[in-house]
Amino acid sequence: MNNEDFDLESQEESQELFEHYRFEVPKGQALLRIDKYVTYLIPNATRNKIQNAADNGDIYVNDVPVKSNYRIKPFDVIRILLSHPPFENRIDPEDIPIDIVYEDDALIVLNKPPGLVVHPGHGNYTGTLVNALVYHFQHLPMNSSKRPGLVHRIDKDTSGLLVVAKTEHALANLAAQFEFKTSEREYVALVWGNVKEDSGTIEGNISRHLKDRMQMAVFEDPEIGKPAITHYKVLERFGYVTLVSCRLETGRTHQIRAHMKYIGHTLFNDERYGGDQILKGTTFAKYKQFVENCFKACPRQALHAKTLGFKHPETGEMMRFDTEIPADMKAVIDKWRTYSSAKEMEEEED
Repeated sequence: MNNEDFDLESQEESQELFEHYRFEVPKGQALLRIDKYVTYLIPNATRNKIQNAADNGDIYVNDVPVKSNYRIKPFDVIRILLSHPPFENRIDPEDIPIDIVYEDDALIVLNKPPGLVVHPGHGNYTGTLVNALVYHFQHLPMNSSKRPGLVHRIDKDTSGLLVVAKTEHALANLAAQFEFKTSEREYVALVWGNVKEDSGTIEGNISRHLKDRMQMAVFEDPEIGKPAITHYKVLERFGYVTLVSCRLETGRTHQIRAHMKYIGHTLFNDERYGGDQILKGTTFAKYKQFVENCFKACPRQALHAKTLGFKHPETGEMMRFDTEIPADMKAVIDKWRTYSSAKEMEEEED
């Protein structure tokens, strides 16, 4: 939230109000002042701006305006209503290159590079994949969130495959496949630690972390969050880190990132979840320098959406796509492979 995207002018009763933010307080959340709670949730927000918004009558809890000292409780529905539409609803076409893997009259499959935000949102109103899509393609159907063509999304710093719908029928059909878990999605991730089992399944509801609102967390209470299932398989072991394949049965926000941290294997260089620290290894300065070089080689969470499968919405044919691991991840994997081999040789000599 910056000065341009959050206008806190007082509202007049005659004005139409537009919902800019909506949050439902999860079960288990402790009582907390609403100005402090909302500041955690909105990127680039300041507590002073949130307090001004409350004083201006812009913040509602359960459809009633509240002041900044209101204490939120579980299941409260918080909404911020302003007199102008959200800026992310205005999508300007931008000539941003798209790596198209496949295209026909119904859909597009593309390979998203790391660092590209999928759709406009708080703090990212331009330079997104959606801005590129409306430049390169006309009349894309709008999904339920008013985002043209999008069937699913991946995080800014995650690379890999996405399918985009070109028709209303394709959008509805593909969205249903994702909702009813008939699509196929496999990711490759480099994680901290030596994953003990060769394969396994992680199950646990995912919701926002109760303290760090920018993280998602796993909850064992079935009434908190949404069910999430990740199947993982070890591809290669490097001692202090492991290369794994993750197949999604559900598609929750930050699912792989939260699930892998939950079992003690945070994604390598995942700043949001603490993976940008040395979590395994030695205390030697030489090792520390090696890891720092790895972080520089892949300056993001080491996660790539490698394969994607779904039934074509028109023909019913099963389609499967695969993409190469990008150069930055490949570079850091090669570094760990070399380091691991050298370490094994040293141990054999000893």
